[in-house]
Amino acid sequence: MKRFAIILLLFLAGCITDELAVMKADINQLKKDSFDIKKETSETKSAFKTEIAEIKEKSAKEDSLNAIREGMVSLRSEVSGISKDLQTLTGRFDESKYFIDKSLKDKSSEIDLLRSQITALETQVKEMQTKLSAKTETDTTAKDKPDVKKEKKTDTEETKAPETKTPEVKDPVKVYGAAYASFKDKKYKEAREKFEAFLKEFPKDKLAGNAQFWIAEAYYAEEDYAGAIVEYDALLKNYPSSEKAPGALLKQGYSFIEMGDKKAARGILEQLKEKYPKSREAALAKKKLEEMTKKDKK
Repeated sequence: MKRFAIILLLFLAGCITDELAVMKADINQLKKDSFDIKKETSETKSAFKTEIAEIKEKSAKEDSLNAIREGMVSLRSEVSGISKDLQTLTGRFDESKYFIDKSLKDKSSEIDLLRSQITALETQVKEMQTKLSAKTETDTTAKDKPDVKKEKKTDTEETKAPETKTPEVKDPVKVYGAAYASFKDKKYKEAREKFEAFLKEFPKDKLAGNAQFWIAEAYYAEEDYAGAIVEYDALLKNYPSSEKAPGALLKQGYSFIEMGDKKAARGILEQLKEKYPKSREAALAKKKLEEMTKKDKK
């Protein structure tokens, strides 16, 4: 009986040993599986972190690119504005340069004319001095001769007092009307001369500014655009409050266009828009500028 019990205990001990061995193997396998899971989890976390970092980096780059794009758009807008201002200033500079050169040429011509007049006057003075000297010698010779009886003058031969003539008073409206009629008949040179005569006689008349405008228009009609520009400028300087001032600026701009100087034309038309924004001429100037811009883009 004891022997059977011992055998049974040994058998049970062997079974328990086997079960313990199996359990140890299972535990070891579980530990290995757990280690593998932790390792995979760690690798997954690392890869996830790397992806997140890459996404953040890409996002930061896109934000930077967007900021750069916005900066470029703003910079282009500023450059465009500066370019436009520069173009306007260049046009005004060219315009001013043209008028200065024209004024200097006119002054030079006036100086040459004055010199020739002075030379002519000096010649006349010398001739008069020569004649006076000759007359003095003649008078001295005549005094040495015996007196000659003076013939009696008849009543009809007696010197009569000169009749005083009443100066003719000219009507500025009629003079202006005659000049304008010549312009309407397309007699531009004749009209210009009449308007110039009007300005000499009535420089402060209410129609003086209009007369100056039609002088410029006569040059424009003859396609003498340089002469027209000078005369329009004379109106703007001498009669700045004239109702024809906006028209003078507009036609001055057109004259520069006809001469091929678009920069000066743009400057003048922009000036017209700024100075007389509500005028009909300003609307025409705006339209002309838009046409010029479209042509430049083609």
